Amino acid sequence: MKRWVFLIVGGLLTLIGIVWTGQGAGLITGSFMTGAKLWFLIGLVCLVVGIGLIVTTLRKPRTKTQ
Repeated sequence: MKRWVFLIVGGLLTLIGIVWTGQGAGLITGSFMTGAKLWFLIGLVCLVVGIGLIVTTLRKPRTKTQ
């Protein structure tokens, strides 16, 4: 797959993780997820996976295409 696909997926996972963690922690209100520990944990997992995907993609050397 192309590099940019991994970067976009990682960026989206990171943003979703930030929102869900904020809702689970009660920092973002107005949702059924507000204050729910489950959404806090799911958000943290998404955040870590998203950041890991971005870092891994950026650290890989670019391959030359012929």
